[in-house]
Amino acid sequence: MSVAAPAIELVVARFREDLAWTRNVPAAVRVTIYDKGGGERAARADEPDEPDEPDETDEVAETTGAAGGAGFGAIALPNVGREAHTYLHHLVERRASLAAVTVFCQGRPFDHAWDFHHTLRALASGAERLGADGFRWLGHLVDTDDPRGERLFVRWSKNEDGRQLRVDALHEALLASAAPPRLRFFGGAQLVVTAERARSRAPEFWERARALAATFPDAAHCFERIWDRVFGVDGVPAALRGDEPAWLKPVRRGVQATRR
Repeated sequence: MSVAAPAIELVVARFREDLAWTRNVPAAVRVTIYDKGGGERAARADEPDEPDEPDETDEVAETTGAAGGAGFGAIALPNVGREAHTYLHHLVERRASLAAVTVFCQGRPFDHAWDFHHTLRALASGAERLGADGFRWLGHLVDTDDPRGERLFVRWSKNEDGRQLRVDALHEALLASAAPPRLRFFGGAQLVVTAERARSRAPEFWERARALAATFPDAAHCFERIWDRVFGVDGVPAALRGDEPAWLKPVRRGVQATRR
């Protein structure tokens, strides 16, 4: 006797990304889009959004409501706090009606999780389920930073002024404890969590987290490094807990032409 798949909701934190890819989300998955781009849609990129299923960007999504995309309406939010604020807004406002399993992603999830659609299909069909801790990172790059961002954030090309990342201060403010000297995480701030795991934190905790996401400097980058700790777990598998980057995306192997 087969076991029914859990109720799943996909929460998309959008900022002007083309959401045509949401047409291929399994029908069993409820889609909720939060829009911080004022309903604008970005120009299409030269390359497809997702290398594993390149045909999915053949058509541009029609807009519906504030942001649109694949026939889904969207909930407008102020443009603060990036995806962290979006996720936390959902956890606060939907606490009483959280899906059994919620998938949180950015508007272009494939940049950080090449197999994103495969994961959605596996979760929707029941082929994959979360472990006992009710949390799972999504992504194909595992990396390490420190509480001041010296290892990654300070050297990041988009951090032009070389400012520090104060994960230590946010960790203290939210979790009332010192941040560990080593922060191992999946890049991209995308994750799956159960309602039970989310509700293990008090409503006041999530409200405080949402406020920090809207006001703390570089909060989204801080949250990206500690989402598992925010949910009260160590979400990195034991086999991936080293210090060096772990690239989980398979390398494409093509035939190389010999140039003379």
